[in-house]
Order: sequence, then structure tokens, then C-alpha cells
Amino acid sequence: MAEKLLSNKNNLQVLYEDNHIIVVNKRAGDIVQGDKTGDKPLSDVVKSYIKDKYNKPGNVYLGVVHRLDRPTTGIVLFSKTSKALPRLNKLFAEKKTNKTYWALVKNQPPKQQDTLIHWLRKNPKNNKSTAFIKETSDSKKAILHYKILKQLDNYFLLEIELETGRHHQIRCQLASIGCPIKGDLKYGFKRSNPDASISLHARQLEFTHPVKKEAISVIAPLPKDTIWDACL
Repeated sequence: MAEKLLSNKNNLQVLYEDNHIIVVNKRAGDIVQGDKTGDKPLSDVVKSYIKDKYNKPGNVYLGVVHRLDRPTTGIVLFSKTSKALPRLNKLFAEKKTNKTYWALVKNQPPKQQDTLIHWLRKNPKNNKSTAFIKETSDSKKAILHYKILKQLDNYFLLEIELETGRHHQIRCQLASIGCPIKGDLKYGFKRSNPDASISLHARQLEFTHPVKKEAISVIAPLPKDTIWDACL
């Protein structure tokens, strides 16, 4: 699918929509689902969009299939029907989706492309994960594949494919090889981005439609930023 927006109403970038699913391009700072901050989540914004667009009375059904960290941008998939949600959950649980991320890092990774394997342990007190080379107590195995797509003047553009989905996995694993993501103070980058984002973008999602059984491929346009612009 080409990089185009079906809707930009209320700053909601809809990338794909049909009767059963809706895919949006999350902005930095948006939370996917409600949390203790009390800020309006993206799920509520999408519900309002559906309610307005289709003049739906009463409550709008919307199922949250997966999440992105608050400072991260890119593709988020929601279910519009109770029929589609368990099927989508099964696809994600069985790793039958392909998720591709782009990240900007200051330091050059050790290899042009590589597979990183760590054991990650989450600390709920500071909402941070630590990477270990060997399995430790309360750790979970984390696997990702990266390759350098482009060398910019001051940064390297990496493409990442996840094999597992752990807490802060990309952020933590890249930091562990000396390549923290641009703007990610939590994992060792020296300066924050002006909009408090980190330069990690959920770029592409490929999956089988839960009802139509068709292959779906969605690409999320990059945030408007001079450095991201240089990646294309």
C-alpha cells in the first residue's frame, strides 16, 4: 500500500480502514490505551472518529490489538468488531504478522546487519528494561534483526524486525550494543528530541485480514522532521 492518508481529521492519520479493522499512524506523545496519567488515549480518539464518520449512536466498539511506547510513532492496528479482535490477537500471539521498524541512532552498529539475542528484565519501578547476555531470574528472551539502511551526516538509519515482543525491546537491545535511539534519554541518548519523541517509527505491518483472509500491507509515513526527511 502506498504512503497515503485516508483521513487527517482531528490529527488522526488513518492509513487503512474497512468494516472490521482500522490502522492509524500514531503521533509521538499519544498513548494507545488509557493509563494512570488520565490523558486521552488514542483508542478514544479513534472511537470518536468512527462515531462521527458513521453517525453511530451509543458506544462504539474498538479492540486494542497491540501497543507502541508513548514517545514512539507509527502503525497501530485496532479491531472495529468483536469478531475480528480474537483473530487478530491470535495472529500476534502466534507471530504471524511482520512488523518492521525504523530507528535513528548516532553510533554505527558493530555490523552492517545482525541478529541480537538478549534476555530482558523489566523493572516496574522505573519502567525500564535491562539486557543480559545470559538468562537471569525474571528475564525473557528477546530476539531482533537489524540492518543499516542508510548513513546520514550524523546518524544511521536502521531497519528492525522483531522476532519477540518484549518491554522496550528495540530501545533496550540497541542501547546494549552502544546504539541508543536518538532522543531516548531513558536508554542513554544524551539529548532529548524537541517534541519529547524518540526516533523509533513502526514503519510497516503485514498481516492476513482476520475476516477477508487477504494479505494486508500498510506503510506509515515518517514524522515531519528534517532528519527523517533525509531517510527517504
